Amino acid sequence: MNNKEGNNKRGGSRPNSSRPNSNKPKPALPKRAQGPKKVKPEVKAAQEAAAEKFRKQNQPAKRQKASDEIRLNKYISNSGVCSRRDADIYIQSGNVKVNGIPVTEMGYLVKLNDVVNFDGVVLTPEKKEYLLLNKPKNFTTALDEGQEYRNVLELVRGATNAKISPIGRMDKNTTGLLVFTNDNDMIRKFTLPNQKSSKIYQVSLDKNLKYEDLEKIAKGLVLDGHRVFVEEVSYIDNEPKSEIGLKLRTANVKVVRSIFEHFDYNVLRIDRVSFAGLTKKNLPRGNWRFLTEQEIINLKNV
Repeated sequence: MNNKEGNNKRGGSRPNSSRPNSNKPKPALPKRAQGPKKVKPEVKAAQEAAAEKFRKQNQPAKRQKASDEIRLNKYISNSGVCSRRDADIYIQSGNVKVNGIPVTEMGYLVKLNDVVNFDGVVLTPEKKEYLLLNKPKNFTTALDEGQEYRNVLELVRGATNAKISPIGRMDKNTTGLLVFTNDNDMIRKFTLPNQKSSKIYQVSLDKNLKYEDLEKIAKGLVLDGHRVFVEEVSYIDNEPKSEIGLKLRTANVKVVRSIFEHFDYNVLRIDRVSFAGLTKKNLPRGNWRFLTEQEIINLKNV
């Protein structure tokens, strides 16, 4: 009987358990984040084209520049007061008026008969002029009053009514190529220390240049704390060893003189025979000519 009862106990119903009922519904899993759907290339291109069309339809139409119009910064630069870059600064600062109205808009177009007031002064634009002079001796670029020697501007007087100036300086003893212009951007470009155009000088010394000194010059030297890079230096063929050809980038003739004086040579004459690709061909000493359109383009692209 005891065994029976024991058997009945084992075969009886299970006591309640703490385990959860497997039939109870499980909570839903969170949805996995999905990235944006990939757009087919042809659909994307069509959407971009539609967006660009909408943008063009809704933006204000740009006014086309007429034949008698010019950008304000170029108008100011043509007048000779400053470069285009500096003109932009003046325009943004509100110091420029057109027909009495202050203009601060970049790219503003003006007509040649408009009245442009620059910092209180009415401007007169000039056409850009470019001249090449083969300078003789006893003329200088200095503008000091009471000077003993005549100014180079006398040699190009009557060539143009524009207010032209020489690019760089030349003393009375230096001869050769000198460029004149009223293009302030170009003047500034060729007088910067890091400008890239080459000039060739023929230098006459009081004695023969030693070969070891020529080699030292070719390697470059330091003058007044500034490094001078010489592109080329050589004796001139069929001439005494006191006649030297020197190629370097500076437009400052004083540097040429200082190079040889650094090695205790006296410089008798300096003749600039090439300036940024321009030469003295068919240009006698004391004569000048206008630059060709291609020569102007070449100078601007240096």
